[in-house]
Amino acid sequence: MGLFDVEPKKTDTKKEATHHAPIGAKGLQFVVQGEPKRSVASGDSTEFEATLKVMDDGQPHSVAVKVDTVFAATEEGAPEWFVKLFDPVGIVWENTPSADQVKEKVFEIMPGEEKSLTLKITSPTGARFGDKITVLVSANLTDDLSVNDTMTLQATARQSIMAIKTSIGHEKTVADSVASRAKPKPIGVFAILSPATIRGYVFVEAMNTDALRDVVKGVRRTRGMVKGETTFAEIEHFLTPKPIVSGIVEGDIVELIAGPFKGEKARVQQIDESKEQITVELFEAMVPIPVTIRGDHVRVLEKEK
Repeated sequence: MGLFDVEPKKTDTKKEATHHAPIGAKGLQFVVQGEPKRSVASGDSTEFEATLKVMDDGQPHSVAVKVDTVFAATEEGAPEWFVKLFDPVGIVWENTPSADQVKEKVFEIMPGEEKSLTLKITSPTGARFGDKITVLVSANLTDDLSVNDTMTLQATARQSIMAIKTSIGHEKTVADSVASRAKPKPIGVFAILSPATIRGYVFVEAMNTDALRDVVKGVRRTRGMVKGETTFAEIEHFLTPKPIVSGIVEGDIVELIAGPFKGEKARVQQIDESKEQITVELFEAMVPIPVTIRGDHVRVLEKEK
């Protein structure tokens, strides 16, 4: 389902949530800042901030940290996601091809102290909608494996909304050309929007933004792509057309531009938004008779003061 097909989520004005993993048997605990499950655009990254707390029993402890990943792809041959775990000193673990595959890292943590950790997950540019990676970061005392805890973090690939700059007056042509060129390619285009009320731009909802840029380069009348992602909130108003009586108020002086009274001037007496109709009283009529017409059959000449 595309972003254009669903209602946007309401903005949560509450403070960022803190998610506590279950406390270990003897006081080893991960604390994650923010949501442990997130959506990330293709080619983008998300970072999870966490702390590892150790019991304050008056003595230092050696803690072994290990990372496991579980990847769920919607199709075979999906590209690999990249994961890095690092602390204030440097990288603890990563799954990049050039990295040394360390099974676990041991830290010395003083009593009552916390170990700050950051997990960075990067979605590949060729990710499909719904591709998902789950990362399990586990920790245990080296001298007592029963003292342990695990935090589970997850990232799911989502689509992006990108804006294409076009020559003014050629928005529809560009939209049609992009749709035609993108169709046979694995770009994952969900929707293309060319609003009549905005000139010089076309919006595309797609997964593989790098491939989309390559497609746009070969389309005439385009002037490149706007850097960065466009949010749903920025284009939402284009998806809900305004009533045709929008902007007309009782008392306005209008000119009828269609129907049997075309060319006549009148004053607006009543507005029915549900039926998109207005009732007017003609100036030149011998007898003042109210006439009900469609809202798009008039042109406002003078606003009510």
